[in-house]
Formats: sequence, C-alpha cells, structure tokens
Amino acid sequence: MTDLSIIIAPDPRLKRIAQPVGQVDHRVRRLMDDMLDSMHRANGIGLAAPQVGVLQRVIVVDISPPQSPPDPVCMADPEIIWESEEAVVGEEGCLSLPEFYADVTRPKSVCVRYLDRAGARRELTAEGLLAKCVQHEIDHLDGILFVDHLSSLKRNIILRKLAKSKKLAPV
Repeated sequence: MTDLSIIIAPDPRLKRIAQPVGQVDHRVRRLMDDMLDSMHRANGIGLAAPQVGVLQRVIVVDISPPQSPPDPVCMADPEIIWESEEAVVGEEGCLSLPEFYADVTRPKSVCVRYLDRAGARRELTAEGLLAKCVQHEIDHLDGILFVDHLSSLKRNIILRKLAKSKKLAPV
C-alpha cells in the first residue's frame, strides 16, 4: 500500500473537477486501496481522489466505529440519482481542512449510482452519517469543499486561517 499525501486547503487542486474513470480496473482498485489506507491512517471516514491529487471520480467511505472491523464502501463514478426533500443540519469536518468544523445543511437521504470495486454497477440508498459522508465526498469530485456551503464570511475566515497555518508550518 502507498500512503498518499492529503492535500490541504487552500490548494487550487481541490477546486478542480474530477474526470470519470469509465471502468474499474487494477489501477482504480489500487487507488481505492491506497485511499482507504491513507484515510484510515488519518482517522478519516471519507476521502475523494482529488484530495490526494488524482483527478478521477473515485471516493472511499468507512463509517464503521473505531473498535469495529472496517466496512468500506468504494465508489467509482458515483452520481446522486435521488435526494430526499427533507434536509438535516450536521457538523462536518474534512481531512483537507484539518481541525475546522462547521454545520452544513444537506438532504437527509440520497440514492447513489456507482461502480463498485469489482466494476459492477450498484445503487446505494444512504441516510444519516453515510448519506452526509457520501455527499461530502461527491462534492470533492466537483471541486466543492464543505466550506463552500457556508456564508462567505465563515468560509473566508477558515480558508485564511488554513493559509496562514500552511505558511507557518515547517518544511
């Protein structure tokens, strides 16, 4: 497994739109495995390929509790095909915006169509934490960060603090 470096905002690569993979092959499965390994090492529950500098539509999610065995969901070319009218507000964070959290409003449940690790077309109806996480990671594929759902004032405060901390970080 390769430990992939997670890109920290504000980095322009996080604002780019990822390209479809079309099919799942050995290279995409390897990317999924490396992303899962990197996500778990960073104590995250979701990761999108653009966060590790790969502009492909691939996400991984694992919301299993820390003491439980991993139960990852790997998705290539995910697309939300249905979302509930009911919305919920919940706190979100992001491995690309470490130590920053904010309340984000999202649909309570979604149905996602995607290619799984084996390349089979699947649909998943998700709610709760899984729905929130899948929506958050799919946003990354479209160059959207969770702070883009906030007011411009809150977003700019967070991004300025991140930029300042990157400048102060030892090289």
